[in-house]
Amino acid sequence: MSKDLAQQTALVTGATAGIGRATALALAARGADIIVHGRDKGRAVDALQQIEALGVRARFEPADLSDPTQVTALAERAGNVDILVNNAGIFHFARTADTAPAIFDAHIAINLRAPYLLVQALAPGMTARGHGAIVNISSGAADTPGFGSGIYGATKAALESLTRVWAAEYGPDDVRVNAVAAGPTRTEGTAAFGDAFESAGQAVALKRVAAPEEIAAAVAFLASPDASYVNGATLSAMGGQPALG
Repeated sequence: MSKDLAQQTALVTGATAGIGRATALALAARGADIIVHGRDKGRAVDALQQIEALGVRARFEPADLSDPTQVTALAERAGNVDILVNNAGIFHFARTADTAPAIFDAHIAINLRAPYLLVQALAPGMTARGHGAIVNISSGAADTPGFGSGIYGATKAALESLTRVWAAEYGPDDVRVNAVAAGPTRTEGTAAFGDAFESAGQAVALKRVAAPEEIAAAVAFLASPDASYVNGATLSAMGGQPALG
């Protein structure tokens, strides 16, 4: 594989498991040094070892993304970042009447405010250096209504809107901002739904759920020079819409 991301540093939030870890490995395989964000150092050890085995540098930076002070501190510790992947997020499915204020606030804080603060802190450095790539992880819930996915989908729709705004703001300085709308993906988080989650794969044209590596490949493409003229886009990695019959 081409080392087209050599001498670049990528910060991947939520990189100790699932799509985040797969993305960190995909970027490392292309030569990027990786800052692994998470909350648990124990969970980060395996990811760090796998990344370093690819011959690049890796370090762990913990932060609770629900706390804006910790988000800002994470950006400061990260330093010069060439690639930012806003992957970390939460999902708690409940109908509007059953969504507690604390759950609402947590979704806004982690899924929306944290990416906003990280872009606010790190994009100016990218523009000063004249290059950079930001990839936000969205979801099909951003534009497909589903019972129980109201606040989760709303945060992802807002993140896609910000993706377009940031692409316009930072694009003139050759900082590209895109998003990947991930379909049902088999991760440690979705494993909690058991066999019911596997059935979600039957709702897409490919008739299966995704592996984290498949979403990570889309992220790595958008972060790489291969996507040098892609800006403000949301790439659908959702297995395709089945035909109506």
